[in-house]
Formats: sequence, structure tokens, C-alpha cells
Amino acid sequence: MNFLAHALLAGDAPALVVGGVVGDWIKGPLPAGLPEDLARGVALHRAIDVFAETHPAFCASRARMSAGRRRYAGVLVDIFYDHLLARDWARYSADDLGGYCAVVYRQIAERRHHLPASSHHAIDLMASEDWLQSYGGLEGIADVLARMSRRARQPNPLAGGEADFVAAAEGFERDFRAWLPDAQRFVADWLSTR
Repeated sequence: MNFLAHALLAGDAPALVVGGVVGDWIKGPLPAGLPEDLARGVALHRAIDVFAETHPAFCASRARMSAGRRRYAGVLVDIFYDHLLARDWARYSADDLGGYCAVVYRQIAERRHHLPASSHHAIDLMASEDWLQSYGGLEGIADVLARMSRRARQPNPLAGGEADFVAAAEGFERDFRAWLPDAQRFVADWLSTR
């Protein structure tokens, strides 16, 4: 769910960015016919997710969640980290956030025909509703959490989850600032060996 972080971590290679952003919508074995460059981007997405789940700062963020939302802590922390990244974008990139997001949406659109049909609706909504840039405000993460809550098959406490962020905002920010440079080093190492 942390689409913006996956895009930034993927670097400048469009296929890695596309694979990184759409990775959450490609489950299980990679679909037959998925081009090798996009498959590498999805593999990077999955490697980043595994890295994040075991990183001490990410674990500290998960522990900050209220007891009622702890089961969904990983998803919520992903979204909180995208909020912090979008909110403080100038700290992490020289590019204008709006322009950067437009490039990401264009790169995805250019490769849409290679992506599973099951992902098309979501990627179209992402661009038309400008999800990446919307994460910069609390109202943006509140909106995404409410939408995710409605789409889930089981009742869940995702809606209103932004309250957990507000309750421990400084702690989440410290965790994110510790996690991101380590994630960037992890990606550089991963790319150098694959």
C-alpha cells in the first residue's frame, strides 16, 4: 500500500517503478507473459516488503498502533510512511511531488497492457484520484483508509486509523527517518546482485 515509497525506492528505471507500484496487485507466482523487466520490479517490491517487516524501525512503528488496530499494523504503517514521504517530499527528492507523481502515472499507463487485467481498475483510479500526492495530507490517508475498510471482505478497524498516526506522530516520523535510508541501501544492494 506504500506506493509512493516503492516508487521512490525503485529509482529511475521506469520498469522498476511500475513493477514496484503495482506489486501489491500481483499476488502469488508472477503471471505468464509478464515482461522480465516488470517482473524484476515486482520482485523488488516483494523484497522491500520483506525487508520492511523485519526492520527495527518498522517494527517499532507497528508497536505504536493501538491494540484494536494491531492486526492491521503493517498496512497502516505502510500508509503512514507514504504520508510522511509525501508530506516531507522536498527532504527526499529534488523533484516537485506533483511532477514526479505525473511521471509515475504516465509510466504505469505506458505499461498497462503488460499488467494483469485484475490490476487495471485500481491503477486507473490511482491516477485519476492522484493517490500518490493525496497521501501528503491527513485527509488523504483518512480517505484511503476508509476506502480500504469498505473494500475488505471482513469487518475491520482501518477507517479512522489516522487517529493512531496523530497519537504518535513524532514516533512514526522518527521511525520512518531511520527506516528510509536503510531501505535505500537495501535496494542498492539488491539491485547490484540481481
